[in-house]
Amino acid sequence: MNQKIKPGIDYIGITTPFYCNDGKGTFVIHKRSENCRDEKGKWDFGGGQLDFGQELEESVLREIREEYGSQGIIQEQLPPHSVLREQNGIQTHWLAIPFFVQVNLNDIQNNEPEKISEIGFFTLDDLPTPLHSGVIKTMARYKEYFAKYKRIV
Repeated sequence: MNQKIKPGIDYIGITTPFYCNDGKGTFVIHKRSENCRDEKGKWDFGGGQLDFGQELEESVLREIREEYGSQGIIQEQLPPHSVLREQNGIQTHWLAIPFFVQVNLNDIQNNEPEKISEIGFFTLDDLPTPLHSGVIKTMARYKEYFAKYKRIV
């Protein structure tokens, strides 16, 4: 029997989440579709699994191009942290290495309609709900980082 091993379940998965923003306090966030593997209908900033042989920065910028069709400029990398969850009765473990990335909001498009049902632009003080559990954990853990990216008036 040849079963495929799954990241985050059979071994610790590595993800590079990103917080795309315009540099003035507006963030890109999307709603996960019913086709996603978990957390369907929840709002997420975006991210993806680190590919073998790829640098962290390459992974982040690739995922932004794939999901949003946009180029980005990395502003800052946050410290890595574990995201431990239970999904459908199964324990999962991901190592998240998050980034803040500046993008041009006019370039943003939905390049993955099978995974993204909606894209919106929000400030950190007015995020949609429900949020992805990984987003909640990262924002709670790194409040001081997120505070630097609040709306500039």
